[in-house]
Amino acid sequence: MATTNELVAVLSRHIGRGNGVSGKALAAALGIETRQLRKLVTEAIEDGQIAICGHPSTGYFVAASAEELIETIEFHDHRAKHELKKKSRLAKMLGDLYGQIYLPT
Repeated sequence: MATTNELVAVLSRHIGRGNGVSGKALAAALGIETRQLRKLVTEAIEDGQIAICGHPSTGYFVAASAEELIETIEFHDHRAKHELKKKSRLAKMLGDLYGQIYLPT
């Protein structure tokens, strides 16, 4: 499997939003599946190795400016809030389901 250092090396040729690379192409360049790529990107970000940005419309790239990094942060914030909203709705459904199961008959 590819390493975060290999990921950083490939991404160093993709600086700025206009030079983004699709997840499929990046995974192919590293010889891995896209699922493994996402894990590798997360690991590199969590280790603080590099400011990897990405969006479905631009692909992956290294931030060339604070603005690009801020946009990526906002994108992740929006996605996180969306996931929490889904979690909340599912938790409510679970409560409703338990209520149905334990209703006296």
